[in-house]
Amino acid sequence: MSKIRLALVGLGKIARDQHLPAIAADDRFELVAIVSRNADLEGVAHFTTLADLLASDVAVDAVSLCTPPQPRHPLAHLALAAGKHVMLEKPPGATLSEVEDLRLTAAARGLTLQTTWHSRYAQGVAPARAWLADKAIKAVRIDWREDVRVWHPGQTWIWEAGGLGVFDPGINALSIATAILPRPFFLTGAVLHVPENCQSPIQAELDFVDAAGAPVRAEFDFLQTGPQSWDIAVETDAGVLKLSHGGAKLFIDGELLHEGPDAEYAGLYDAFARLVADAASDVDVSPLRHVADAFLLGRRVVAPAFIE
Repeated sequence: MSKIRLALVGLGKIARDQHLPAIAADDRFELVAIVSRNADLEGVAHFTTLADLLASDVAVDAVSLCTPPQPRHPLAHLALAAGKHVMLEKPPGATLSEVEDLRLTAAARGLTLQTTWHSRYAQGVAPARAWLADKAIKAVRIDWREDVRVWHPGQTWIWEAGGLGVFDPGINALSIATAILPRPFFLTGAVLHVPENCQSPIQAELDFVDAAGAPVRAEFDFLQTGPQSWDIAVETDAGVLKLSHGGAKLFIDGELLHEGPDAEYAGLYDAFARLVADAASDVDVSPLRHVADAFLLGRRVVAPAFIE
């Protein structure tokens, strides 16, 4: 099989830290172009707009979109219209309607569309899902706390409408929860703390209940300093399962059972290559749907202004 000639759209922190190493390590891909208004990559064709790339003589099979979510829909639509497979960095769009439109467009053209949830490829997630499959869930606790100044320095888009604020990392927790819990869960209430100078929350508390009535509590915090916390604890009839370090470590009743290196984006690109080979798509919006529910149902309170 010939290599998938890939264009990377957006060359910010996540693209440099995660996408570029994953692409370089997977011999099924060849990075042939970068699209960015502000950055380029030595030895790779550079364009300032996706339209310029698609009008050029650079042959491209697929596009990986690493832009903020707000402008992503027209870019993805443009790539699909040009016959290119598309990978969408999370969150896959600013709205559910945008993603549904892209799903229908990709299906109509026989192209691959992938919504990516990198945290689902953390080392402990698959074994956690397998262990929980036949357990009775009693309660779930999600604590996702990190320092926005460390992980999103200078990224003002995250505070704008559609930027998600603390739900940008929080959606990673929801992507894991929707993958490992054996029953669906539904939002019953939420509190969103929105800085007076921002449009999106900096902290959030969410209460869910699963289909059998088990409570699911999630707390997201963008103001955590010192040690960062990315933990999910599930109390069951057979003991307590805990995923820590964003899913990299799996404990059962305090005993470490699984631990592995960070291979989340390698997992994403492996899945993308297999989808392209199979002429298939993977469009899962369940984590984004929970975020949308929080914005619909959540009570907003004014928080102090955020000054980076």
